[in-house]
Amino acid sequence: MKAEYINSFYSATQDVFKLMLDLDVERGKLDVVEGLISSKEANVILGVTGDLKGSILFSFTKSMTLEMVKIMAGMEMNEIDNFVSSALGEVANIVGGNAITNLTEYNYTCDIVPPQVIIGEYRSLSMANEKALVISMNTDIGEFSVSIFLTEK
Repeated sequence: MKAEYINSFYSATQDVFKLMLDLDVERGKLDVVEGLISSKEANVILGVTGDLKGSILFSFTKSMTLEMVKIMAGMEMNEIDNFVSSALGEVANIVGGNAITNLTEYNYTCDIVPPQVIIGEYRSLSMANEKALVISMNTDIGEFSVSIFLTEK
């Protein structure tokens, strides 16, 4: 996995979380995993097409998801409902769009497909690519991960 993939998504995540949520994001450990990916209660999958193909998986805990929406909407939420799912999908969509824009600096032309939000207590998700790079990220309201499943076309 090339550093430009990682840096593009990490930088986009930092920028969007700072702008939308006024949260700093610090990168934790990096792991390379094969096959099944551990997931959390709220997950968003973005497909990537073009010079790079694959998927990006954002995984959040329920508490972090509800706190993010509280910050964005100014409303206390108790459950992950359609409104919360939609807001979470939009955050991931904006991060993905910014990351794809960042990749143009490395001469990649890509696009993202609309996000798929998966809610529930899944132990693992299977993605099409064999290997993924999982980036743990930390904020003041919780930890989440971004799993990058990208290959060059």
